[in-house]
Amino acid sequence: MSARSKARKRALDVLYGADVRGESINASLLAEENRHLADPKRGSSWEYASQIVRGIADHGDEIDELIETYAQGWTIDRMPAVDRAIIRIGIWELLFNDDVPDAVAISEAVESATVLSTEDSSSFVNGLLGRIAHTRS
Repeated sequence: MSARSKARKRALDVLYGADVRGESINASLLAEENRHLADPKRGSSWEYASQIVRGIADHGDEIDELIETYAQGWTIDRMPAVDRAIIRIGIWELLFNDDVPDAVAISEAVESATVLSTEDSSSFVNGLLGRIAHTRS
């Protein structure tokens, strides 16, 4: 697994954890930052993971508005928490990280959904992120 893939997984853990515990993303980020400081050998994935989480915290309203707009027939609250986190990461990479090609951001999100979520989640994530990426073209 590449360093960026590990970082996405760590970011997903932070976002998912915040969601299911009902705490702010920033509180969850601080807790993970403290774990990172206690275990520096995990540092290779932490820099990008924290960049993702901070970016989502900074642009959360815009990201969630896009989800509500392009998630045909689904509200954010109706989605599984893991799907919300995966989609937020994918949208952040599509819109706010020019270093990640759109195809890679979508592929990574689809792979996460395939491994971690429901049978239908990967196609849902693919379609949603594809529609959002298409609007940028």
